[in-house]
Amino acid sequence: MKHVIITGTSRGIGFELAQLFANKGHKVLAISRNTKPLSTIKNKNITILSADVANKEDLNSVTDFIKNNWKKVDILINNAGKLINKPFTALTTEDFLEVYKVNVFGVAELTKNMIPFLQKGSHVVTISSMGGIQGSMKFSGLAAYSSAKGAVITLSELLAEEYKEQQIAFNVLAIGAVQTEMLAEAFPDYKAPLSALEMAEYIYEFAVNGNKFYNGKVLQVSSSTP
Repeated sequence: MKHVIITGTSRGIGFELAQLFANKGHKVLAISRNTKPLSTIKNKNITILSADVANKEDLNSVTDFIKNNWKKVDILINNAGKLINKPFTALTTEDFLEVYKVNVFGVAELTKNMIPFLQKGSHVVTISSMGGIQGSMKFSGLAAYSSAKGAVITLSELLAEEYKEQQIAFNVLAIGAVQTEMLAEAFPDYKAPLSALEMAEYIYEFAVNGNKFYNGKVLQVSSSTP
């Protein structure tokens, strides 16, 4: 049994991931602003915490929970994401900050808070996007989102180096097209070849076993790019 934190669990991949881990007997701390979807599941292995990863005080409540209950974290999955789809000249500094607060700063802050509870064999998995991969196909309107997803890739590579002696693994999955609400926000008319559950199943296996084979790596998990 592992103790697993997953952010962005109100919909899509995060919603499916929380259930996959719980149904396999792991303890899950599910973090999202909207707790209603998972609340209806009523799984005894899922603890739901209402928190905004862009809010430092909310993230402190995550730390308090771990300190008072679990004492350790085996897997942290940084899945929460924020997307704004606008032409570059329409993007404001506030738009960039809003996207970066979730996709980069929130990832950094939560990971930093969890460092004392991560131990030898722990695995931090950050969900990025093919849009953040250097040299990949890029799309108009996603300057803030894709640049943030690129930034979090570099962050994870640096953390893998910094904590390699403690044998804490940091890896990134840069995913392609998955049929989620976020994909619909970016590409309203596109039909992805993979469902949220199918991608969640892949991420589950990687989170549990991938740190045996990878550290500081970025895996491109994409059968299709819009």
